[in-house]
Amino acid sequence: MESTSESQRGRACDSVFTSSSSRRAAKESRGGTMGRTVTVATCALNQWAMDFDGNLERILKSIEIAKNKKARYRVGPELEICGYGCSDHYYESDTLLHSFQVLRKLLESPVSQDIICDVGMPVMHRNVRYNCRVIFLNRKILLIRPKMALANTGNYREMRWFTPWSRSRNVEEYFLPRIIQEVTLQESVPIGDAVLSTLDTCIGTEICEELWIPTSPHIEMGIDGVEIFTNSSASHHVLGKAHTRVELVNSATAKNGGIYLLANQKGCDGDRLYYDGCAMIAMNGSTVAQGVQFSLDDVEVLVATLDLEDVRSYRAEISSRNLEASKVTPYPRIKVHFALSCSDDICTPTSEPIQWKYHSLPEEISLGPACWLWDYLRRSKQGGFLLPLSGGVDSSATACIVYSMCRRICYAVENGNQSVLDDVRKIVNDKAYIPKESQELCGRILTTCYMASENSSQETYNNAKSLAGEIGSYHININIDGAVKAIWGIFSTITGRLPQYRVDGGSARENLALQNVQARIRMVLAYLFAQLSLWTRGMPGGLLVLGSANVDESLWGYYTKYDCSSADINPIGGISKADLKTFIQYCTESFHLMSLKGILSAPPTAELEPMKKGHIVQTDEADMGMTYAELSVYGKLRKIAKAGPYTMFCKLITVWKEICSPREVASKVKHFFRMYSVNRHKMTTLTPSYHAANYSPDDNRFDLRPFLYNSTWSWQFRCIDEQVIMAVVWHHKNSQTL
Repeated sequence: MESTSESQRGRACDSVFTSSSSRRAAKESRGGTMGRTVTVATCALNQWAMDFDGNLERILKSIEIAKNKKARYRVGPELEICGYGCSDHYYESDTLLHSFQVLRKLLESPVSQDIICDVGMPVMHRNVRYNCRVIFLNRKILLIRPKMALANTGNYREMRWFTPWSRSRNVEEYFLPRIIQEVTLQESVPIGDAVLSTLDTCIGTEICEELWIPTSPHIEMGIDGVEIFTNSSASHHVLGKAHTRVELVNSATAKNGGIYLLANQKGCDGDRLYYDGCAMIAMNGSTVAQGVQFSLDDVEVLVATLDLEDVRSYRAEISSRNLEASKVTPYPRIKVHFALSCSDDICTPTSEPIQWKYHSLPEEISLGPACWLWDYLRRSKQGGFLLPLSGGVDSSATACIVYSMCRRICYAVENGNQSVLDDVRKIVNDKAYIPKESQELCGRILTTCYMASENSSQETYNNAKSLAGEIGSYHININIDGAVKAIWGIFSTITGRLPQYRVDGGSARENLALQNVQARIRMVLAYLFAQLSLWTRGMPGGLLVLGSANVDESLWGYYTKYDCSSADINPIGGISKADLKTFIQYCTESFHLMSLKGILSAPPTAELEPMKKGHIVQTDEADMGMTYAELSVYGKLRKIAKAGPYTMFCKLITVWKEICSPREVASKVKHFFRMYSVNRHKMTTLTPSYHAANYSPDDNRFDLRPFLYNSTWSWQFRCIDEQVIMAVVWHHKNSQTL
């Protein structure tokens, strides 16, 4: 049969003799009734950087579940032993040591016997650190497979800590540390680019980024006869990204045939990213098993039973693939005397293709940041959240995300998730507590406060109060006028001067200073109440302060440095204003929060300047000199399209030709870049935000740019002016011709 020839083909690197069950499978195979169905498992684990105890527990649990479901191969997420987000901890020898200590525990565990286990960890080989998969079976390491294409764009910085394995189809001898030798009784094992050849099939490994590159290893491996591909990922959530990921996996097996297992990290492992699971199994271009994208379960295992003959028959008629196979350079084979199939599987039902079910954009906003907040809350061991609730779209969206989190908690507890129940009891400090109603839980976890000033309207006061009542948050009202006047009293006593608002004849500088004091007082009060609010209620612990500045405001810099945007974490900091409005509409319908209708229809305003005859005159878009829709366009061109001022103008002069003249486009682009560069320094103190948009201006590691600019952009703007003149001349000539 093909499987036998696959195992013998190429360069055999090693042979591993396993336990009695493996020898029995081998005997059955030689007996003439070769198995054809294989049961394989992939998983999504909520690993936490540097949490070696927790990570070990979750890995063992996933292996146990896989075995209970009759799987004989289990693959997990990228760097699952130490957690993906260790960052500069990868430089530390302790991280390598503790990873090997965990590996020893896995090798020794009875749970990991009689199943091929594929786990991720950093490995140093000849003084070079590699991001590796360690594949083992019955206390024997079969192969250490280093990552060959490192993720090094956007939020990823793998080249900072690791080196890619550049020797394609080549293996070397890796000498095991003594703590591993004592268990495996192996002095050395192969490390490099090789595949496993079992008694019934051939298995190849990819690691995350290798699926996304043009020369993915699965292409050449598939041509060389590999039938099962595994991919261990740490792929974070971005709105709409799941579509791309699923299409890549299905495409990998549509062109070449085969079975593809994708494992992924899930949850917040210690920073701004949320890894959204979506583990999946595909065969011959179709999905056969779909994992949950947003879940509070720390361990999720997907298992599928598939017929190897379906792969072989699918490939048989692809003549172009078979021609390439006849001349391919073979991969080194690691011979494994172990079968993924059984001889008596003739009646075993196999998994059927399914249609992938995607979440809508507002559903993703509802679920992703909610799960991220839950991980942050339980792992920080705080007593809940405090949110300054202004009655506007942004803070209301943040409140709705916390409410969505409470709904997910109640759902998980109702469905028997003991881990979630244990965590929520610790948070509310009640060992007997069982959350049943999301509003009641929200009252224990979320404190909202409306911070009124003399410039606040009755409308926003009512909106905040109504929404707090609907979601059940513990709501308080604070008037900040006394604190604001005290600050100005100090200033006036020292200087003998008192600034005035613009409407009262004050300068722009005075007007802005008066607004900033209000905004910064709110930040001070937010942290004061976060620290002592539970104390006043006779409860232990403190609260995490939530920020609610959207991605567009951050891009322009339309907020006061060290105001309420300066918080502990911000669940909407990577979401645009337009998407937040869509989310608010979704919450109105799905959560039945009727107060959101009034919030959605009101014009966005900071309410920092005096009203005229009881009416708000200050609006966000008037202050910024641009609409939120325009700001979103600028943001995507600046970051995603890599456009500077000149290129942005050249693109928009075509896109906006029906609504703007070249001079108007030039004016808009110049204004954006002027304000962006003047306010860029604010990004250095931007509150850690949930990453949801690919045009986020987050200065931490995603959007690395200066924060001190020549804001005149003299050369760039001069190039724009020259193009405007050329466009006017061209238009004039063409109008005369017509």
